[in-house]
Amino acid sequence: MRILYLDLDTLRPDHLGCYGYPRHTSPNIDSVAAEGMRFDQVYTSDAPCMPSRTALMTGQFGFHTGVVGHSGTAGDLRLEGPYRGFRTSLGETSLAGMLRTAGLHTVFIGGFAERHASWSFYAGFSEIHDTGMYGLESAEDVTPKALEWIEHNAQLRDWYLHINYWDAHTPYRAPRAFGNPFADQPLSTWITPDILEAQRQMCGPHTPQEINMYDNQNDPRFPRHPGELHDMADVQRLFDGYDCGIAYMDSHIGQLFARLRQKRVWDDLVIIISADHGENMGELGIYAEHATADTATCRIPLIVRWPGGKQGVEYGLHYNLDLAPTLADLLGHNPAEQWDGLSFAQAILPRLTDRKEDPDTGRPYLVISQCAHVCQRSVRWGPWLYMRTYHCGYHLFSEEMLYDVEQDPYLQNDLAASHPEICQLAGYLLLEWQDKMLAGMPNNQAVDPMRTVLSEGGPTHARGDHLPGYLARLRATGRAHHADGLERRYGRRR
Repeated sequence: MRILYLDLDTLRPDHLGCYGYPRHTSPNIDSVAAEGMRFDQVYTSDAPCMPSRTALMTGQFGFHTGVVGHSGTAGDLRLEGPYRGFRTSLGETSLAGMLRTAGLHTVFIGGFAERHASWSFYAGFSEIHDTGMYGLESAEDVTPKALEWIEHNAQLRDWYLHINYWDAHTPYRAPRAFGNPFADQPLSTWITPDILEAQRQMCGPHTPQEINMYDNQNDPRFPRHPGELHDMADVQRLFDGYDCGIAYMDSHIGQLFARLRQKRVWDDLVIIISADHGENMGELGIYAEHATADTATCRIPLIVRWPGGKQGVEYGLHYNLDLAPTLADLLGHNPAEQWDGLSFAQAILPRLTDRKEDPDTGRPYLVISQCAHVCQRSVRWGPWLYMRTYHCGYHLFSEEMLYDVEQDPYLQNDLAASHPEICQLAGYLLLEWQDKMLAGMPNNQAVDPMRTVLSEGGPTHARGDHLPGYLARLRATGRAHHADGLERRYGRRR
């Protein structure tokens, strides 16, 4: 068994051709989707980068691992405590550890763990090639290492190769030499001049007047990434920059595919393509950041090409943390007792079901979380996205927000006030999930990690030391009413 996992940071599914995007961003990714299963409603349980990949690799919610943010206590995996053996269990129960126990040689190429000092991510990998640029590497820094490994090892019998690309991640930085294949293509987007102008009056990091988080500075190293959105030309520049990052990355993925075909391992190769999270591109007024617990940030692509497996589209609700039990199921390996994930293997390989019709492998609802830019938990089910905010990250979000994502995919119309009964149901589902999370923890660890984040000063990217300077900027740019609102909400907590 040979498995290639393409871990493509910050990749929104709706910017890929196979998910319906009209721009030609992803021909090589699309070719794999045409030969396998495309999962339409997969979400990271915990956003952004480090919480998401920790959930993926452990098969557990951030509530259980403790990793829900980027700093403080939330940046460290919970200790196993008195249950720890001579070694931690991750060497066998992580995604890579399970695959290694199943007989695969496990290999990682990329820069993720170094970026966040997330060393537990490496558990279970037998071979590690750290590209060493803390997530600022571009495809030209990753692809040569991957091609070299493929050249020398592709024909080994059993391996798992996990390759991490960063080109869609902010700041958007495809090389100048790549040009802009989208320069003459109009935006296929919902954003209008009126919407942009209304968003310019909003507050919070990565809103149009502060694309650079808390100011509008341009970095001359990244000309594709504006510091402020003044008009629709700037919006086009930002979207083009993001799409160029995807297209540039896809061109390098094409090089990998060509080499794998050359080595004659393509036909029996399992290919999995996914991401850690998506990207806000105007939703909730936020651009060029993965900052919320919504469909823009938490919905991710998942494409699985399994030789002899199904082809088509699956619409059930799934988490990224469901992948470990799914692969264990497909390989005939026992699941780990502590995994929170549920297998959806029946959606991939027909031999796993005797039913004539396709089984429903999706969950009834999902709870998705964000504690790095804001503190939010959201419930996703049916057409609904219910968002509950515990720390607004200086955006002055309402405590409750509700969206019909089928009718309003870009989250323009908050329906919370007009649908209190839906909010009440969502609140019940959220409490049900939280009770299950607490019940699944040892008594000495039964602490909600989001509460720990709040007690330590709030999410990483909206701590009190940012606030005084930002209040001054808001007042200097005609948004004093927002400064007053933030000062009332957070000023006394400093």
